[in-house]
Amino acid sequence: MKILMVGHYPPHRGGVARHVKELVECLRERHEVHVLTYGTVNVSEEEVYSVKVPNVFGLRGVSFVLLASKVIRRLHEKNAYDVIHAHYVGTTSYSAILSGVRPVVITAHGSDLEFMSKLPLGRYFVKESLIKADRVIAVSHYLAKKALALGAREVKVVPNWTTLSGRSEGKAIVFLGRIAKYKGVNDFIRLAEHFPNEEFIIAGEGSRIKAPENVRFLGYVRAEEVLSRAKILVLPSRREGFGLVILEANSFGIPVLGRAVGGIRELIRHGKNGYLFSTLEEAVEFLSKLLEGKEGVKRGTIGKRISTFYSLERACREVEKVYEEVVR
Repeated sequence: MKILMVGHYPPHRGGVARHVKELVECLRERHEVHVLTYGTVNVSEEEVYSVKVPNVFGLRGVSFVLLASKVIRRLHEKNAYDVIHAHYVGTTSYSAILSGVRPVVITAHGSDLEFMSKLPLGRYFVKESLIKADRVIAVSHYLAKKALALGAREVKVVPNWTTLSGRSEGKAIVFLGRIAKYKGVNDFIRLAEHFPNEEFIIAGEGSRIKAPENVRFLGYVRAEEVLSRAKILVLPSRREGFGLVILEANSFGIPVLGRAVGGIRELIRHGKNGYLFSTLEEAVEFLSKLLEGKEGVKRGTIGKRISTFYSLERACREVEKVYEEVVR
């Protein structure tokens, strides 16, 4: 098949860019795959195209929709794609819908349905995309339910994956993600205050905030580098469509303490590969438990075993099945 993938792509950072890159590499073993991304990036990879959008807040999204839809049509006239696959429901997916090229598959990743659907114009892009797409994929059952509520006819769940694998002998309790309010970083700091003799690390982009002496800020660091220093990962997000860092931590044999919201509830099996909490008091209780004797090691070992089920090849095959269904 000939496939055009539309969405974030390296050198852009983030989970969606990594997802698209790894999926493209896997699919290219059996198909011809082109990529359309955005921004003034130096795209040196063959068959990767870029839409240049004005760097003006409020105009980027709409500009991408209009410009990308034209580029998709032009590329399709040249290459005759069998499938257009757009990642991130909103401006990216709507550019594919607006192009008029069919069939269109779209993947919901998290903040698209969590955040974009709450904006007036964003909600229009989201709903039109979900209603008019030939097939919708979601990376979690939590997001699938949201997509159905917003108008999707049916949704195929294809979970994210991790290609990481290692073994950590670190001593730190780690937060890995953007330093943003919805990520619950303030709760991580409050947790650190209850354990003054433990080392806490915050790794991610964003402005530093006030924290006790046992908290270190690393800024942006590759996941594997941070995880090699960790003995426990804490994910206190107040909303999370999937929670890829859970799989990444588990792949290193690291147990996870996560808030019982969104996709986090699907990945943490309470009392198996970690613990779920709803209140700070519960977080303190379960973190104390993970710090006791062999408890953390035991949960991490189970987590490493669970992480092997979330493989790139398995996800790739599931996506191929979706393509086969829409091109019949």
